Amino acid sequence: MQRYDWRSLNPRQIGKYAEYFVKMELTIHGLDIYTPEVDDKGIDFIVRKSADKYWEVQVKSAHKSKYIFFPKSKFEINRANLLVAVVLFVAGEVPNIYLIPVQAWKTPNGLFVSREYPGKKSTPEWGLQLSKKKMPLLAPYAFESVVGTL
Repeated sequence: MQRYDWRSLNPRQIGKYAEYFVKMELTIHGLDIYTPEVDDKGIDFIVRKSADKYWEVQVKSAHKSKYIFFPKSKFEINRANLLVAVVLFVAGEVPNIYLIPVQAWKTPNGLFVSREYPGKKSTPEWGLQLSKKKMPLLAPYAFESVVGTL
């Protein structure tokens, strides 16, 4: 089996791998990680730098999908301490992590999108459109660029 052959994992395994991968990368940078017993608020874990400096983190992964979304009812973009960790899986490569403050969705730009779906069953959502054309807009949120600012 080839290393980093993500095709052998199911979506739940990919998601759990992404969560642990982000936790370990943040730990390597000297941050503390706290995991809630129940994830019913859309928070996968809390990362803490000091007693008064912490962030709640929601992890999302993309392997085959090019669109990630968050229900607006559980994803408040006015919060200063909420981060999204996006983990992108590419066959044969170590996953790429992006740390995005939720305020990024305040100015939709094709990468960060707002969808309402009036008159339809789908509930309103904030989304991340991961097309090749939009990927340069994600570059400022690369893990190594953001983790040092926490």
